[in-house]
Amino acid sequence: MENLMTKNIGEIVAENYRTAQIFKNHKIDFCCKGNRSIQEVAESNKLDANILLQEIGRVTQKSTDDSIDFKEWPLDLLADYIEKKHHRYVEAQIPVLKQYLSKLCRVHGERHPELLKITEHFNKCAGELTMHMKKEELIIFPAISNLLKAQKARTKLTPDKFGTIDTPIQIMMEEHENEGGRFRLIDSLSNHYTPPADSCNTYRVVFSLLQEFEEDLHRHIHLENNILFPKALALEKLINA
Repeated sequence: MENLMTKNIGEIVAENYRTAQIFKNHKIDFCCKGNRSIQEVAESNKLDANILLQEIGRVTQKSTDDSIDFKEWPLDLLADYIEKKHHRYVEAQIPVLKQYLSKLCRVHGERHPELLKITEHFNKCAGELTMHMKKEELIIFPAISNLLKAQKARTKLTPDKFGTIDTPIQIMMEEHENEGGRFRLIDSLSNHYTPPADSCNTYRVVFSLLQEFEEDLHRHIHLENNILFPKALALEKLINA
C-alpha cells in the first residue's frame, strides 16, 4: 500500500487497468491528469486516501486470466492496436452521434438548451480529434516505427524535421488535455449522462453513446499518455545514448 502512495495514478492504471474503474467512480481523471499522486487526488476531491488505497488493493489482489498487460506489448503492436481499435471507433461514432445530436436539438432543444451546448462541444471535439488522429498516424506512429528500426539495426537516429519525438508527443498530450476538458464539460452539462425525466428513447440512447465515447477516449488517451509515449521517449533516449 505504501508503494502505491509514491506512484502517480497514471502509473497505477498502466500497471493494472482494472483500477481505472475506481478512479472513474470517484470522478478522477487518470489519463489527462495522470501525473498526480493518490494523496493529491484524494485532497483535491475531498476523499480519504486510505479508502482509495483499500479499493485499489482489492482490485489488484484479484487474479484475472483475461486482463491485457499493454505495458508488455511491443511499441509497434500497441500503436497498431490504438489505430485499429480506438481511431476506427472514433471515426465510426462521430457521424452517428452528430446525426443523433442534431435530431435531439431540433426536437428537445427549446426545452433543454443544454443540448445545444453539448452538441457544440461534441462537434468541436469531433473536428479536433479527427485532425489529432491523422497527426498521430502520419507523424507519431511512423516515428515510433523508425525508432524500432534504428534499435534493430543498432544505428543512430536520423534527425527528423521535428527533431526529437518529444516535440510532437508534447503537442499530442496538450491536445489530449483539451479534448479531455471538453468532455468534462459535456459530462457536466448532461448531468453525468443522466437523461431528464421527459426524455425519449433516442435521448437516452444518445447519452449512453456519449458516455461510451468518453470512456473509449479515456482508454485511448491512457494507452498513449501512460504507456506508448513514455516507452517511445525512453527508447529514443536509449538509441541516442
